[in-house]
Amino acid sequence: MPELAIRNLFARRSIRQFKDAPVTPEQVTLLLQAAMAAPSAGNRKPWHFVVVRDAVTRARIAASHPYCKMATAAPVVLVPCGDPGLSFADRPAFWVQDLAAATENILLAALGLGLGAVWCGVYPNEERVADARQFLHLPPEIIPFAYVPIGVPAEEKEARTQYDADRVRFERW
Repeated sequence: MPELAIRNLFARRSIRQFKDAPVTPEQVTLLLQAAMAAPSAGNRKPWHFVVVRDAVTRARIAASHPYCKMATAAPVVLVPCGDPGLSFADRPAFWVQDLAAATENILLAALGLGLGAVWCGVYPNEERVADARQFLHLPPEIIPFAYVPIGVPAEEKEARTQYDADRVRFERW
C-alpha cells in the first residue's frame, strides 16, 4: 500500500483541460471528505467549502483570475475558504496552513477518483479575494483561499518527482 500512495504523490499533476463529462455528487462528497481529513492546528478545522457548478459563476471565476480560465470547462469548482476565527486566538494565521493541507487532499483525492484538478491561488491576492467574496456572497470573516477546478481529465501527464538534492540540508544550513 505505501508504494501506491507514493506513486499517487508523483502522479498528481495540475490538469487544466477537462472532458465534457460530469463530476457526480458522490465524487464531490468524497473530495470534501478528503479535504476535511486534512490535519489542522489543534484540530480547529477553520475551513468551509463552496461547491460551484453554476456555469455563470464558473465563468465569473475564470474572468476574475488570470490563471483559472479552465473553470469554464470544469463541471465543478471547489472553493476552500478559511475562517480565522476558528483558529486559536494566539495563532489566527494557522488557518492558511490548514487550508493548504485540505486543498492538497482535494487534489490527491481527485486523482484517486480518476479526476483531474488544478489549484488556482486566491489568497493572499487582495483583488482576487474581493472578487470571490462578491460573487460567492461570502461573509466578511470568511476568506477564499483557492479555486480548484475539477473534472474528467482531457489531458495526460507523466508522473514525476521534482526532487532537488541541492535544496536539502542535514542538521543545519
